[in-house]
Amino acid sequence: MSLQIVAGSANPHLAARVARELGVEPAACEVACFPDGEIRPTVSGVRGGDVYVIQPTGRAVNQYLVELLFVLDACRRAGAERVTAVVPYFGYARQDRRTHAGESLGGRVVADLIRSAGADRLVVVDPHPAAFEAMCPIPVETLTAVPILAGALTPTLDDSVIVAPDLGAVKLAERYASELGLPVAFVRKTRISGTVVAADELIGDVRNRHAIIVDDMISTGGTVEAAAHLLAGHGAKPDLVIAATHGLLVGSVARRFETIHSRRLVVTDTVTPSDQVPIETISVSTLLADAVGRLYRAEPLDELAAYR
Repeated sequence: MSLQIVAGSANPHLAARVARELGVEPAACEVACFPDGEIRPTVSGVRGGDVYVIQPTGRAVNQYLVELLFVLDACRRAGAERVTAVVPYFGYARQDRRTHAGESLGGRVVADLIRSAGADRLVVVDPHPAAFEAMCPIPVETLTAVPILAGALTPTLDDSVIVAPDLGAVKLAERYASELGLPVAFVRKTRISGTVVAADELIGDVRNRHAIIVDDMISTGGTVEAAAHLLAGHGAKPDLVIAATHGLLVGSVARRFETIHSRRLVVTDTVTPSDQVPIETISVSTLLADAVGRLYRAEPLDELAAYR
């Protein structure tokens, strides 16, 4: 089977960089758009191939999700031998469990749709839930961008501390701390709504330290804002560093970051970089190219995986 890269429209620059690092030309993929909003992708040149469709599903999550599903189906109908959905940012991953009766389980629905559309396998980067793989009906390769981001954060100051802005980010923070040789603190938060968060308690010593807040994603900035104010109240130095794999940076994020005294915001290009706030963008193209190359050659991905 020949190695084939198919780029969706969500982040074509990332897909092009991955293809370039693998030494291949992306297969032809055209997406026709109709006046009523319908789309019709057409893929060619993938017959008999080992195809990797690169399409994150954010920020316009529904639009890019539907496109991903149709492109996967188009690859199958064009005769691809094997199809892998490379979804660096997986929209709806946060809907991995129900919190109220009558709610849908959006993450599982999306995973089922990806399988039904023709994907044999799924590749994601730092998904939000720790048990993401358990809700997927096809094999999942879960990669992590932590070493890449940690490398961008060095050299760190000796008096720095890694901060998890909520309990869900503690394991992620511990991995950053291991990479950088720094202590960890974490915040207990209460989510009031989709955009409002209250930081309740800080566990760990941040007084007179430079805080580095780390998370898998920043959406509206509510979690980071609440953590930043709590850190300031506990005596942390004001010039925060913030690092996250997925920089969605939507909604009121610009206003929120005006209240946060941060000197750096570092994210990756799993989604197209935002212009809402000043950011430093680190590419995951090498990580994805390495993973795709190993999958194509049937080699292990252990050292790239998020579960290490």
